[in-house]
Amino acid sequence: MDTKILLENGTNELEVLEFKLDGNAYGINVAKIKEIITYQDVTPVPNAHPSIEGIFMPRDTMITAIDLKNCLQRGVSQAGGLFIITNFNKLDVAFHVDSVVGIHRVSWKDIIKPDSTMSSVEEGISTGIIKLDGRLIIILDFEKIMSDINPETGLKMTDIEELGERGRYDVPILIAEDSPLLNKLIVDSLHKAGYVNLIRTENGQQAYDVVMDCKEEGTLDEHIKCIITDIEMPIMDGHRLTKLIKEDDATKHIPVVIFSSLVNEEMKRKGEALGADAQLSKPEIGNLVRVVDKLVLK
Repeated sequence: MDTKILLENGTNELEVLEFKLDGNAYGINVAKIKEIITYQDVTPVPNAHPSIEGIFMPRDTMITAIDLKNCLQRGVSQAGGLFIITNFNKLDVAFHVDSVVGIHRVSWKDIIKPDSTMSSVEEGISTGIIKLDGRLIIILDFEKIMSDINPETGLKMTDIEELGERGRYDVPILIAEDSPLLNKLIVDSLHKAGYVNLIRTENGQQAYDVVMDCKEEGTLDEHIKCIITDIEMPIMDGHRLTKLIKEDDATKHIPVVIFSSLVNEEMKRKGEALGADAQLSKPEIGNLVRVVDKLVLK
């Protein structure tokens, strides 16, 4: 199956691969996928997390296989099915699924944000829901799944401590991040790094509304000195936000930092074409602070 469908930059659309587990429909952003292969036998790893099936080496590259059914507390997968090999946060991981249905092109505006009835903020592993042809496709939070298995794959908070003693900075920074947990961790990290004037938003549309309000009031330079944005967000994604900011003569001077698990070589090219001032992978919270320092402490 071709997973290299190219989208025009900044259109606020994404490609979602629909796959099945126990007859239920789930989804993953195609941008995370390297390839899809038939199940291969794996070598078990002693004392590994229960959701880790083992390791295997297609084309001399060692990949960890994750039992997605086990992650979702639906039992244990048997031999067979498919591996969806992903790359995000600079990791190659294979997720074991029953079958693949196909790829759907959808707008972020059409993705429904899960509410608190599904799960708590900390425990939720769904980033959104798509209603398609009368059925619901649950988009899984693969970063959350991986950080639950191995916390070292998430934000490396120790990087902030290594920055040492710092001053306090009243530089206003706007943050667009839909994950409440990651939003809080980014804010906490920036606070520890001395940045105390932070505006939190849950998606690109909210962030853009803040920018437009400040523009209308004539307080743009006073209230927004830098924007930090995720890529994957409902309603408006980070690429669309970057495109809108950089195409407007009144706002294009504001530095935009893309901070996402999706920052690979292809995504970097897209971000550069849109005018992003910096792009960093999610674990690099220490580097995020260093980049913000360079952009705003002049």
